Amino acid sequence: MGELVVSVAAQRMLPATIQREGPKAERRFWEFFGAQIRNPNTREAYLRAVTRFFLWSHRQGLSLPDIEPLHVAAYVETLMLTASRPTVKQHLAAIRMIFDWLVTGQIVPFNPASSVRGPKYIVKRGKTPVLTAEQARTLLDSISVETLLGLRDRALIATLLYSFARISAVCAMRVEDYYPQGKRYWLRLHEKGGKLHEVPCHHKAEEYVDAYLDAANLWDTPKAPLFRTIRKKGKEVHLTANKLTRVDAYRMILRRAKAAGIDTATCCHSFRATGITVYLENGGDLETAAQIAAHESPRTTKLYDRTNDALTLEEIERIRV
Repeated sequence: MGELVVSVAAQRMLPATIQREGPKAERRFWEFFGAQIRNPNTREAYLRAVTRFFLWSHRQGLSLPDIEPLHVAAYVETLMLTASRPTVKQHLAAIRMIFDWLVTGQIVPFNPASSVRGPKYIVKRGKTPVLTAEQARTLLDSISVETLLGLRDRALIATLLYSFARISAVCAMRVEDYYPQGKRYWLRLHEKGGKLHEVPCHHKAEEYVDAYLDAANLWDTPKAPLFRTIRKKGKEVHLTANKLTRVDAYRMILRRAKAAGIDTATCCHSFRATGITVYLENGGDLETAAQIAAHESPRTTKLYDRTNDALTLEEIERIRV
């Protein structure tokens, strides 16, 4: 077996608690993140969570074999003072998984986190900010399409809105992931867990993506990223070879929403929630919405449904004092 390749930046994050146990423990630690977790976003989040826990345990003077369920429970209580319940649950899940991996690798005899209960967190309504159909239309119409930058931004937002797509799935698209099938174009989205999700392209999104591809002259580069970063040189705007990141897209959306005069808090996920809500308002059913959004269960899709918000407001206004 070849040596596990770890970057210099990553090695600096190796917790002292793990380092003290020697090369075998160090190797097992990095193998967990390299071999067990394929999604880069999950890998990054779990690495932060596990590193934070081991830093805390180091400050408590605990070596790896000394860590017991009581210590993990104490850490959870400490974490709850500054972090939200979902964050605490994610951190505890990461700690459980790393200890399971260390147990099977014979680094520690048992998993001290397996018996520790996390905080209860029940969600019946999502917190993602949602735009109205009018606000979404205003945002799209406010983007100037006289430049390549405007064409790119309009196409990306339309793809998010009309396909209920996650921003990471859209940023991962290549030009070949926008493809003809029958009389219409389809979108091939790279979802979490390596899953490919194919969905028909709405005629508006198709119009906007076509305009962007024409202006960017990308049709003949099927393997290239579909949505790329922009480099400005004077008044000229050029596409780079680098794909747009989630952070780039988020900053763009904030900038576009502000320019359009939209006061509602807006993020990348807002278009997923907005698309689902507008679809349901216009007679769509929840099961089909879940299928379009690539949700495993309609219960997840229901968290994005804000169709009852207007009804609730009408009822509140009945309180006439």
